[in-house]
Amino acid sequence: MEDVKAKKSEIRRSTLARRDALSKKQHAEKSRAIMGRLLEFANFLESRIVLFYVSYKSEVDTVPMIHRALALEKIIVLPLIDVKKRKIVPFKVDNLDRDTGPGYQGIREPIRQRCKQVPVKHINLAIIPGIAFDERGGRIGYGTGFYDRLIPQLDITTRKVALAFECQIVPQIPMEPHDRYTDIIITEKRIIYKI
Repeated sequence: MEDVKAKKSEIRRSTLARRDALSKKQHAEKSRAIMGRLLEFANFLESRIVLFYVSYKSEVDTVPMIHRALALEKIIVLPLIDVKKRKIVPFKVDNLDRDTGPGYQGIREPIRQRCKQVPVKHINLAIIPGIAFDERGGRIGYGTGFYDRLIPQLDITTRKVALAFECQIVPQIPMEPHDRYTDIIITEKRIIYKI
């Protein structure tokens, strides 16, 4: 068990270093390419209610994607982190600038008083963040377990999609019993379906 934790910690550290090393220009270009793939993706086009997250630091830039999805009249829900209950509570956001503010770890999240809570089961497509992924859909997050607890609550038909730069794809993620897989990973170069 300790060995798995140490391996995950090393993958987390080295992958973050690669992601952080992308120049502003590379980051913007790769994020745009990922957005292009997402917007043409059948599961996205068919979905009505999409769970996004607001990108943080060197993550794939989701802000333009959220704006585009809102313009396409998708119902956009964003995670509000309930620290006490250690869980994600999804809230509908109509306007990214007006309806969000700094939340957990300084990440933008819905303002509870302005937004309406959406039942997890109603989400058609869930965009899942992470630091490292493998081609089997294995994922390493930030170690808080919020998404590992959310994923089992999603409807069985809900697609779980990760957005990642190619530099975040690793040969193998050591998965523990509580870890959850994603179904699809969209990078700047390809769409990876879980093997």
